Amino acid sequence: MAQAREIHNRIKSIRDTMKITRAMYMVSSMKVQKAKNQLQKTEPYFLGLQKQIADILLHFPEIRHLYFDNRPEDDKETVKRKGFIIVTGDKGMAGAYNINILKKAREAIEGAEIFRLFFVGEYGRHNFRDLSEHIAEDFHASAYNPSLHRARVMMEYLMDLYDKEELDEIYIIYTRMVNTLTEEVVTEQLLPLRTSSFLRASMKAKGDMAKDGDYLIYPSPEQVLGQLTKNYVTGYLYGALTESFASEESARMLAMQTATDNGEKMLQQLSVQYNRLRQAAITQEITEVIGGAKALRRKKEKQRAKKV
Repeated sequence: MAQAREIHNRIKSIRDTMKITRAMYMVSSMKVQKAKNQLQKTEPYFLGLQKQIADILLHFPEIRHLYFDNRPEDDKETVKRKGFIIVTGDKGMAGAYNINILKKAREAIEGAEIFRLFFVGEYGRHNFRDLSEHIAEDFHASAYNPSLHRARVMMEYLMDLYDKEELDEIYIIYTRMVNTLTEEVVTEQLLPLRTSSFLRASMKAKGDMAKDGDYLIYPSPEQVLGQLTKNYVTGYLYGALTESFASEESARMLAMQTATDNGEKMLQQLSVQYNRLRQAAITQEITEVIGGAKALRRKKEKQRAKKV
């Protein structure tokens, strides 16, 4: 019965674990929905910012701005000092979510000569300890519960490095949520912004009417463009953090559902083993009782035969 007791204990342990995985599935499900709602509420504002930036670039094509890829410095620089913002989770138990990001990040920094790493989420910081000399130690950001305030603080920190020319290019590596079951890790250039992408978006939206109307901008197109760009970068960071958070929780949902399903299969297998052992034990007990009864009956019959 020792083996049956072990199986019974395993069954109990699996059931307790399944309670946890089901609870984590429900919590992650609510977090995903919350993150989606937050993103949808702020999306119109940042799409409007994108449109305003595109309009300024279209109506003032001679602008060569620090935050765009048409700046004069680009003609002189041969080696780019790159910054990589790597957005991972703070913890595991989310399937291959973090592993895929780390793999993509390693590929992205492979060709960089001079670079610095900025981590959102402790999982990534832990796994890049071999490149500790490149990690910005004073940059700390949690992946949990992203907020617009946190994105703005990150923007100010990164913009300061960019303005001081300590970084020439800034990239962000994060997970984009395609749907509830599908995610993809992407590497996007955050700074300098690509002028052509804004102009294409504006031309596509307006067609042949793209340059209609006159613009008067105060105090100057350059200053307004600079402020709009900061707000746009804040919005992009917030969107990336929120999408990453939703993707992580979605991956955790899938991992917990898989763990629960595997638990069900293990319970079925262990229950069959347990029932077989119980049946064998009961059969053994019955056999022993019958054997004992037969032995006792034979003993009594011998005793009667001696008396006769």
